Amino acid sequence: MSADAPLWWDDGALFLIDQTALPHEVRIRRCTSWPDVADAILTLQVRGAPALGVAAAYGLALAARQSGGRPDAVREAAWGLRRTRPTAVNLGWALDHLLRVMDARGQGRLEDRMLAAAHALARADVETNRRMGRHGARLLRPGAAVLTYCNTGMLATAGYGTAFGVLRAAHEQGLGIRVVACETRPVLQGARLTAWELRRYGIPCTLITDNAAGALMRAGDIDAVVVGADRIAANGDVANKVGTYTLAVLADAHRIPFYVAAPTSTIDLNTPDGDGIPIEERDPEEVISVRGVRIAPDGVAVRNPAFDVTPHRLVTAIVTEAGVVRAPYPAGLRAAVAADSTAAGGGA
Repeated sequence: MSADAPLWWDDGALFLIDQTALPHEVRIRRCTSWPDVADAILTLQVRGAPALGVAAAYGLALAARQSGGRPDAVREAAWGLRRTRPTAVNLGWALDHLLRVMDARGQGRLEDRMLAAAHALARADVETNRRMGRHGARLLRPGAAVLTYCNTGMLATAGYGTAFGVLRAAHEQGLGIRVVACETRPVLQGARLTAWELRRYGIPCTLITDNAAGALMRAGDIDAVVVGADRIAANGDVANKVGTYTLAVLADAHRIPFYVAAPTSTIDLNTPDGDGIPIEERDPEEVISVRGVRIAPDGVAVRNPAFDVTPHRLVTAIVTEAGVVRAPYPAGLRAAVAADSTAAGGGA
């Protein structure tokens, strides 16, 4: 197990930190088949757009190994994995990348080529996040109080983090930032995961309820907001954990910069705007119960969208590994994707 990675390959299996057990227990799950990986994704044992893509890639590698390299079995696994979390574009992006590796019919056994491609995606994600962190840290002034939402740290990636990576880079550079973490109802990724990671890396942090953000902004206690993304449309509209839109509206009202940090693999140039992003609705049980304790009356109607869409007009800048993109977003996002493709030698 790596000290700075939420998932890793060892002895023919994918191992991952079960994020549902944090912060009280570091529990490890061993996945030996693609249905194991799909279950880990569905149950939020692994989550975060980049981490979902890497996990799905290893799921296809498992399908190739177990089927003896049968392409039909790999395609069936890709279909099953793709259905698990529809909003996070990285999942489908990673699956498509590995399917292209399969169709290229390169030298060596298919199962070996698929595993090598999954390893390469994991390594590339860590380096992508480090570059993104360096770009984003330049946007923060020394001593800034930075509000963040949900969890975008190493747990949500192959390592280091996206929006969290910006905070981590600023801390490592000695900028003396302070982080305000929202709890992130209903699954409490901020309280359980982000606060755990911030303390783990020694970054000064304060945990607040989601509905306290506006009061702190009004009091002048927040200097910037940095969040991640699960999908960015071609016009710069951003899908992220539900509640992000609320924070963007509040930041705009208080003239606080609102930054989004995400790899270019999260940019979906085939989706013109946020209206075309599918929004996952999750189990009502997440809303009516907290850690197994029921908090709502029987029979109450529930809506539980997992994500919302922040219009591009509320986004100050989008930080990618290719640099910082500002409005007008369509041209800037296309250029960022093209720059990343060139740096990667034309790979997806």
